[in-house]
Amino acid sequence: MTKTFKQAVEQISTLPEADQETIGRGLLSHLEKLRRLRKEIERGVRSLEKGEGEEFDVEDFVRQAHARYGRA
Repeated sequence: MTKTFKQAVEQISTLPEADQETIGRGLLSHLEKLRRLRKEIERGVRSLEKGEGEEFDVEDFVRQAHARYGRA
């Protein structure tokens, strides 16, 4: 366990139980999202290694995003 994570756990342990539960549920949710994202990335890398990738037009993607969400 890293020093920073240990410090966070120590500080969380001083909070009321309800707050600890809320933080714990949020952390578990974040970890599940991270696991799914890593799985998707691994799947994508394997696909690219097999030569199954397609060309990606970044400029077109940006144009579509601007059209959909507006310019920042």
